[in-house]
Amino acid sequence: MCELLGMSANVPTDICFSFAGLLERGGRTGPHKDGWGIAFYEGKGARSFKDVLPSCESEVAQLVRSYPIKSTSVISHIRQANRGGIKLENTHPFERPLWGRNWTYAHNGQLTGYKKALSVKTQLPVGSTDSELAFCWLLEKLTERFPTRPKNMATAFRFIASQANTLRQLGVFNMLLSDGVYVLAFCSNNLTWITRRAPFGKATLIDSDWIIDFQKETTPNDIVTVIATRPLTKDETWNVMQSGEYVLFKQGELISQKHFP
Repeated sequence: MCELLGMSANVPTDICFSFAGLLERGGRTGPHKDGWGIAFYEGKGARSFKDVLPSCESEVAQLVRSYPIKSTSVISHIRQANRGGIKLENTHPFERPLWGRNWTYAHNGQLTGYKKALSVKTQLPVGSTDSELAFCWLLEKLTERFPTRPKNMATAFRFIASQANTLRQLGVFNMLLSDGVYVLAFCSNNLTWITRRAPFGKATLIDSDWIIDFQKETTPNDIVTVIATRPLTKDETWNVMQSGEYVLFKQGELISQKHFP
C-alpha cells in the first residue's frame, strides 16, 4: 500500500527532515515506487509537486527535499499502485477548490465495490483511482450537508470524518485532508502522529542516518505536528491511531479527536 505524510504547524515550517525519510521508502527502503506527490500551503495558495518516478530516484523529489519550502499545512504521499495506472493524473495528493480554498487530499488503502457505492454528479474524478473517486464523493457529501461554508469549519471536518468512517466499510481507508487551515487524519489500519513543542530535542530518521536537533531549528513558541503512516524517527514516541479514529489539527494543535466503533 501507499504511505502518507502530513504536517500542521503554528508557524511556517519546512518539512525537509520528515520528507527525506518518506522519500527513502519510495523504492529504496519500501516498495512504494509508483509515484509521489506533495502539496504545501502558502496562504490560500497551494504549491504542489508530483512525479510518476519512484521518490528515491526522482530529481523533482530531490529538489523538494533540498529546498526548504516553509508552510503551516503539508500533505504528501508515496504510491504503490493498485487502482489505476501509473500516470500523473492518478498521483496523489489530489486538489479541488471549495468555498474559496484549495482542498488537498491523499489516501492510503484499497476499496472494493467503490464504483457502485460512490455515486458522484458534480465532483467528477480526472483519473481512474478509487482514491480520487472517494475524494470527490466526500466533497459532494460535504456540500450536500453544508450548501454554504459553515461558520465553524471544524464542524465540517468532523462531518467529513464521519463519512470517512463510512468509506472504511469498503476496505482500507487511511486519509489526510486539508484546506490549508485544518489538517484531518482518519485511520483505517495504519497511521501515527507526533506533536513537537518546547523543550525540543534531537531525532534520528529510521530510513537514513540523518539526525536533527530541533532546538536549533525552532523557537520556544513553535508547535509542529507530523502525521505519517509509520513513525519516521527511531528515538521519539509516536501516537499510534486506532482503526476508526480521526484527529483534527489546527496550527499544530489537536482540536478534535474521536474513535468510531
